[in-house]
Amino acid sequence: MVAVRFAGYGGQGLLTAGLILADAAAVYDRKKVIQTQSYGAEARGGVSRSDVIISDEDIVFPKPDRLDLLVAMNQLSVDKYTSALAEGGTLIADATFVTTVTFPDYYLIPFTQLAREKLQREIVANVVALGALIELQGLVSKEALAQALAQRIPPAALNVNREALEVGFEAGREAATARAKAVQDYDIV
Repeated sequence: MVAVRFAGYGGQGLLTAGLILADAAAVYDRKKVIQTQSYGAEARGGVSRSDVIISDEDIVFPKPDRLDLLVAMNQLSVDKYTSALAEGGTLIADATFVTTVTFPDYYLIPFTQLAREKLQREIVANVVALGALIELQGLVSKEALAQALAQRIPPAALNVNREALEVGFEAGREAATARAKAVQDYDIV
């Protein structure tokens, strides 16, 4: 069982990212899934989160006790939810807005900056983050993710979201390569 939380400000597409991941796992990869969401009083600008639990076996409780993965789109989410990460969990944070991390296992990837610079659409930063998450953690197949994306995203926005997914995959590969190199350099010293 894996518990994932997407967290950030309302309007960053975190609920959509959670729904796409849940659809990919349940509908296309045939896993057991529970997706829940919570958002602040304001639809945009308030704190929001989307939790997704993925398992090969039945899930008995809809809310995770501890998180295995936290995808944080801002500093407030890192500060608020890092304590919910289990020992051995991983934080994946948007380096565009996150400057301070105290959790030992993390990746800082500039999701929003990549969306702005490579796609000229900051609004798809959530899909960039989703692509990086899947590249780094392999929770669902890329084919399932692409199918779920096509079902959740309106046709007019589908092409840019597909491109955002590819940007995320690439960012995830680069982050994994950088970490492997850092580990290798550390082992040499």
